[in-house]
Amino acid sequence: MISRIAMFVGTVALLLSGGTLPPAALAEESTARDLARAVHERPEGDDAVTRGIMTLTGGGRRERVRESYEYRLEGEEPGASRNLIRFTSPRNIADTAILIHNHPGGDVDQWLYLPAIQRERRISSENRGGSFVQSELYFEDLEDREPHKDHHRILGEDTYEGTPVTVLESIPVDSGNSVYSKRVSWIHEETRLPLRIDLYEGGDEPAKRLEVQRIEDIQGYWTVTRSSMTHLASGRTTILEVEDVTYNSGLPDELFTLRGLSDPSLARPHRP
Repeated sequence: MISRIAMFVGTVALLLSGGTLPPAALAEESTARDLARAVHERPEGDDAVTRGIMTLTGGGRRERVRESYEYRLEGEEPGASRNLIRFTSPRNIADTAILIHNHPGGDVDQWLYLPAIQRERRISSENRGGSFVQSELYFEDLEDREPHKDHHRILGEDTYEGTPVTVLESIPVDSGNSVYSKRVSWIHEETRLPLRIDLYEGGDEPAKRLEVQRIEDIQGYWTVTRSSMTHLASGRTTILEVEDVTYNSGLPDELFTLRGLSDPSLARPHRP
C-alpha cells in the first residue's frame, strides 16, 4: 500500500511539473480509464421504469419506508440522459419528485418538486452534498458521472462476497466538481457493475459505503435489485430495493420536462 501511494504521489508531481509519464504508467492509466468507461457505458436500454422501495434505518432512528417510481430516458448523444424520480408513499412525501438532466460533457441540471408549495426549485451546485429526502444519498449520488471527470487507477484484483472484482480508484480532476475527494469501486468483471463503492470526503477513511446485495438479469440487462448506502460514522443506512422494472417501453420526452416534474398524472400511465 505504501509503495502504491508513493507511486501515485510521484505521478501527480510529474503531471503538475509538466513532465511526461513513462510508457508503463501511461498504459496503466489507459487501462483504468477504459474500465471506467466500460462501467459507464454498460447496456441499460433506451429507457426504463422502476418501482422501488427506499427504507431509512439504523443509527438509532425510527425506520421509515418510502415507495417511488423512477423513469429514465437515454439521450441521442453520448453522455445525455434524463431521470425522473417520484415518491408515491407515505402521504407526507407523496408526489415529491426530482428531475435530473445529464448533459454531454458532464454538466448536470437538477430540479426538486415540492407538492406542499406546488412548485419546483433548482438544485444549485453548492447543494450537491445535501441529503436527498433525508436519506444517505446526496443529490450528487443521483447524477450520471462521466469518466473524464476523474483520474482513474486500478488498485488490483480482489473478491467481493466470493465474486472476482477489479478495484478501481477515481479521484476528481477538479476537486470543485464533486463533494467526494475519492471513490474506490469494486467492479464485477462479468457485468461491469460496481458491487461496492467507498466514498471519501477528504479523510483517510471512507465517509459512506454503497453495497450491492442482489443483481438480476432482467430483459437481458443486468440490474441492481437490492443495494444499500451507509453513513459509516453514524451507522445510518438507506436500503434501495427494486420491486418491478420494465425496459424499452418507449417513454415520451414530455415526461422529462418541468411540466412532467410538476404534474404527477403524466407519469401514471407509464408505470409497470
